[in-house]
This record gives sequence, structure tokens and C-alpha cells, in this order.
Amino acid sequence: MSRDAGAGQTVAQGAYQRIRHDIIVGRLPPGQKLKLDRLREDYGAGVGTLREILNRLQSERLVVAEGQKGFEVAPVSATNLREIAALRQLLEGRALRQSFQAGGMDWEGRVVAAHHRLSRLEARMAEGDRSGTEEWKQYDWQFHGALISACGSRMLVETHAAVFDKYLRYQMIALSYRGAVAAAEHAELLDCALRRDADRACEVLTRHVAGGVEHALAAGTIA
Repeated sequence: MSRDAGAGQTVAQGAYQRIRHDIIVGRLPPGQKLKLDRLREDYGAGVGTLREILNRLQSERLVVAEGQKGFEVAPVSATNLREIAALRQLLEGRALRQSFQAGGMDWEGRVVAAHHRLSRLEARMAEGDRSGTEEWKQYDWQFHGALISACGSRMLVETHAAVFDKYLRYQMIALSYRGAVAAAEHAELLDCALRRDADRACEVLTRHVAGGVEHALAAGTIA
């Protein structure tokens, strides 16, 4: 690959990651028109590259095409959230069982470290500091990712990550933080992991995901 081609690929991948991130965290809200001229200014990629990026995001169902009118950020709905949550629970529950069975000391270390970061930030948020909302969700993702990281299936991990991102998008749109309840559930999941109690962990996960859905819907920002 030539240097120019490599640089072009880097620009394209960087723009893709930034646009995707901004959709997930709500900087590009549901229904927003994605004008190519504006995107070119904001993300530093050419029109052709942006079309490819938007088509890729459309395949991920984060963007929808409007026929000849262009693209817009995918809408949200209560039905879609429940479907995403059910799929997340199914994938994560399976991966938890496999990970609990196969995980060793290195896996335990990853889980403990990820929970430590998450719990510290949750404590800050419980005191009313919401300046780290994006960071909190990143740590949330890292903790749940660490829990399943020993499952032995790359495809399962990657599929779960894609579904988790869609679930995360709803939480960010609704600014959904359940405080001490969610923090306690995370602590329970950590305890289950260290004791290798997969049955209990799946019960906690079911409650955790369902609680997140209802809390997000109660915010009234999702039709």
C-alpha cells in the first residue's frame, strides 16, 4: 500500500469512528440530517469517503437513507430498545457462562480492574458530579466486556460489542443513570465472577438490563 493510500485509509477510518461515536453518545441525535458539506467540515473527510462511511453506518442500522434526499441518524423507539436489550441479554448471558468456566487469574484481574474504574466513577456520579457521563459509559462497556472476555469466541465478543453500542446509545439519549441500584448490580456481577456463579450472574444481568430499559423509557425522551 502506498503512503497516500495508507493516509487515506487512516482519514476514512478516523472519520468513521468519530461519526459513529457521536451518534452513539447522542451528539448526532436521532433524526438529524447528515449533510455531506457539514460532515466534511466537521470530520475532515471528502464527500466520496463520507458516502462510504454513511453506507457502512446504514448497514449497522445507526443511519438511514432517505432515498434521493441523503442520510439521517436512525430514529429510536421503545420497541427497538426492548429488542436490542433482549439480544444483549441473550448474547451476554451465553458469553458470561463460557467466560466464567474458562477464565483464569488474568481474566479475574481484568474484571477487578474494570470494576474498580467503574465503581470510582459511579461514586462521583452518586455525589451529583455528572461531568463524566461519557466516561462512565465507557467504563461500563469495559466492565461488561471484561466479564465476557474469556468466553473463547471472537465472533461472540464482537457481536456483543455491536449490540452493546446500540443499547448504550439509548442510555445516552435518555441520560439514563440509575445510581446506587446499578452500582450495586455491578458489584453483584463482580462477586459472581470471582465465585464463578454463572446462574446468579445471569439472574443479576437480567435484572440489570431490564432495569436499564425501564429507567431509560421513564425519562420520556424515547417515543
